[in-house]
Amino acid sequence: ANGIVHVSAKDRATDNEQSMTITGQSALDKDVIDQMVRDAEMHADEDHKRREQAEVRNNADNLLYQTRKLVTDQGDELTDDEKSNVEGKLAALEASLEGDDSDAIKAATEDLMEASQEFGQRLYEAAQQDSTANEPGAAGDDDVVDAEIVDEQ
Repeated sequence: ANGIVHVSAKDRATDNEQSMTITGQSALDKDVIDQMVRDAEMHADEDHKRREQAEVRNNADNLLYQTRKLVTDQGDELTDDEKSNVEGKLAALEASLEGDDSDAIKAATEDLMEASQEFGQRLYEAAQQDSTANEPGAAGDDDVVDAEIVDEQ
């Protein structure tokens, strides 16, 4: 925190020890440093807003990628209405990402999230039904024989 590093080393074979202290020299005056701190405090709100905008954009980009991947991988499971709905929401989110309006990006992200969640939930339920129908022993007509193996030596 203070820009000072103290390093020491000892050679175990010869017991020679060396140490070095590294200190940082600042070419900035105290007044310049104080001015930089004041500027940083004055612009803290702007920095916070920019961070929020970056997070909103990143979340939207991630959702776009995930939804496209889901549509590509599971597109044949989509009904025509679902597919057109999801593709419309994808296009709306892409269009909002071209601008700088965070509220529009958030709204488009939420719309796409709702549409993709409905589709994802339906896929999940269909997968659950398929897995329970394909479970071994689900038909109940298997003959089960209990046996005990005894190894006599």
